[in-house]
Amino acid sequence: MDIPEVPGARLLDATAADAAELLVLQRCCWVQEAILNSTLEIPALHETLDEVREWIGTWRVWVVRQGPRLVGAVRARLEGTAWEVGRLMVAPDLTGRGLGRFLLAHAETHAPATARTTELFTGAASKRNIAMYERAGYRLTDQAGPLDAHIRHAVYLVKPRG
Repeated sequence: MDIPEVPGARLLDATAADAAELLVLQRCCWVQEAILNSTLEIPALHETLDEVREWIGTWRVWVVRQGPRLVGAVRARLEGTAWEVGRLMVAPDLTGRGLGRFLLAHAETHAPATARTTELFTGAASKRNIAMYERAGYRLTDQAGPLDAHIRHAVYLVKPRG
C-alpha cells in the first residue's frame, strides 16, 4: 500500500528479515524518548535481535519502506479484550509528516471484532506522542493495563472500540 504522506513509501507486513533494521530504528527512536523521559529503563533500548525476531513472530507487525530504507513500523496484538499497539516508530528525519498517525490508524483497523479497547503507553514527558494519541481518540488513564514491559514514568492510554 502506498502512503501519501511519505512519497515512495510502502506499507508491508514485517518478516524476520526486517528484524535487524527494526532494531536499529527502534534504538534511534527510543533514545529520544529516553532523553525526554530522563530514563534508560526503556525495554525497546535493551532488546536483542533475537527478541525482535521473536515479537515479529508473535505480534502483527507492519513496516514502512521508502525505497529500500525502513522508515517506520508498528506492532499490535490481542491481549484479552484489548488490542495492544506498540513500538510505533518513525525515522527521526521523517517525523511530523503524518506517518505515525497513518501507522496508528492502520494498526487500529486490524483489531479483531472481539477487541473492546485499543491500548498503548508512552513516556509521561513525551508530549508530542500524547497529543497525537489524544487527537486519535485515546484518553490517559490511571489503570494498569495488560501491556508488558512498562517503562518507568510511562503513561497508559485507552481508546474504546466501537
